[in-house]
Amino acid sequence: MANKDALRELQQRLAQRLQTVREQAPTRNWLAVEMAGHGFLLPLDQAGEIFPLSAVHAVPHSQPWFLGVANLRGQLHGVIDLAGFVGLPRDASRSTLRAQLAAPARDTREAREGARLVAFNGKLQVNAALLIDRLLGLRNASALQPAPAAEEAGKPHFIGQQMADAQGRIWYELDLTALAADEAFARIDAH
Repeated sequence: MANKDALRELQQRLAQRLQTVREQAPTRNWLAVEMAGHGFLLPLDQAGEIFPLSAVHAVPHSQPWFLGVANLRGQLHGVIDLAGFVGLPRDASRSTLRAQLAAPARDTREAREGARLVAFNGKLQVNAALLIDRLLGLRNASALQPAPAAEEAGKPHFIGQQMADAQGRIWYELDLTALAADEAFARIDAH
């Protein structure tokens, strides 16, 4: 009898919590990542699973930003260096990335420290993963404020608003749905 009462109380508390969540305004949440020294916010509803950096097999005659394909949980995913795709400057460690990714993980463990692959959410129907340098945790709208945009003219359409956190770090919202639909993103051949 006590178990039934406890279960009923738990169900009532859960129902109240769900109702409270439904009544609150929806909040935006992001996965904060760093690529080539820049902070990016990936919407949680568009980002998929996070994978440790594994061997990436090069694809001949592909764009320099298309690093190759990786087997992630039994599915082949194209691996994209987003920093290279948008033209962010590369540092010395990123310039040797293709060779490091093709090498067995034990040979380049130090070079790969912190780097991860973030897959696109399955609902986007794109078997792709972004190479990121570091995961920086979760962020929500209450911790960020709109920042004055520097230069809108050259900004790709899939990079949304610019925001700043309490420490003054600038974050760029990355719309993965718009990125997946981008014509240049879909063209991986080097012509």
